[in-house]
Amino acid sequence: MISRFLTCLLALLGFSLPAAAQMAAVASPSGPVLAGPYVVVDAATGETLLERNAGSSWYPASLTKMMTIYLVFEQLKSGRLKLETPFSLSEAARARPPSKLGLGPGQSITVEQGLQALVARSANDVAHGFAELVAGSEPAFAQRMTETAHRLGMTATTFRNASGLPDPGQVTTARDMAILALALVKEFPDYYGYFRTQEFMLGKTRVGPGIKFLELYAPYAEGLKTGFVCSSGFNIVGSAMRDGRRLVAVAFGFRRADLRDEFLVRLFDEAYALKTGGNRPKIWQLKNTPSTPTTVFEQADCHPLRYDYPGEAAWLGTFGDWRAAKHAFDVGQADLARLGVTRLGKEWILPVSSNKVTKQAAVIADLEPGVAEKLCADYQGRKLFCQVKKSTDMTAPFSGFWR
Repeated sequence: MISRFLTCLLALLGFSLPAAAQMAAVASPSGPVLAGPYVVVDAATGETLLERNAGSSWYPASLTKMMTIYLVFEQLKSGRLKLETPFSLSEAARARPPSKLGLGPGQSITVEQGLQALVARSANDVAHGFAELVAGSEPAFAQRMTETAHRLGMTATTFRNASGLPDPGQVTTARDMAILALALVKEFPDYYGYFRTQEFMLGKTRVGPGIKFLELYAPYAEGLKTGFVCSSGFNIVGSAMRDGRRLVAVAFGFRRADLRDEFLVRLFDEAYALKTGGNRPKIWQLKNTPSTPTTVFEQADCHPLRYDYPGEAAWLGTFGDWRAAKHAFDVGQADLARLGVTRLGKEWILPVSSNKVTKQAAVIADLEPGVAEKLCADYQGRKLFCQVKKSTDMTAPFSGFWR
């Protein structure tokens, strides 16, 4: 009954469930949203506490750096590298696209600073630099990453680079990423704390911040890693210690980072509340299922600052902060559904500045003909602010959205 309700509601909201089963509805503060596979595991026993489609293929994005860090930890544990070992970045490493540390020619960092940069900045240039430091080249390092993954039991994982930058052949599953997280916890207790890095000083520059989950689930959260590319959506692997019990969770495929982080907190709360006698399947007993990863964002729709859609927009007001503007947007979408609109608009929370003050405009954009007028007529009939905006009005710096 609940599943049918969520499916119907998502259809009403203009979502379509993909043919592959990887995506499904999960709860969020603003209602059901689509998300990918997830899993929660007890770190001590390997018991799978919660999961959905944990064996379905997905693009790891910057979760890839967890394996990069694993191989660096191996080098540290064996003594082949030391935390204070300096290394510089090649021209190929420095050419990696952001996020990156941005070192210049001849500049160097220590292995410790590199680990901190992978967690607090998700630095692609440093990931490439580590690959060359450890294996001589990134292709050789990627082969070692894949071989290590298979040795650990990550049977559906293939790595093609050290950073997680887009590559259609670089795939994993929630099951496999949970196994990697457990290996990091168990094999490297002396180094695991680097996954808590929120910021660090590189000379006089403060590098950070790290993952929001650490703040949202304090004091229990221990950290680990987030990742995003267009095709994967927003991914996260997190660990937490509560009442002497460590859990690891993986969640894939969100369309917003804040919903991803909030969902992970709810997953942990639900898992910690479970009563279990240890008789649930172990994470390594779950099966990986051959599948093609779902694409969360098509490249053309990925950039969050795209304003060139053809449809009209409804401007619902300008507010003091993002959360208030997002609430107005969510209410507006619900009002459209109430008015019988089946294809809702796109979310645009626009930064608008005036006299050195920045506010956030709430806009429902790319509506079908007549829909913006219908919504604004409803709002104005209730003495609420609403203005119809043409697609040609949607150009930075959005000075026409201040009130």
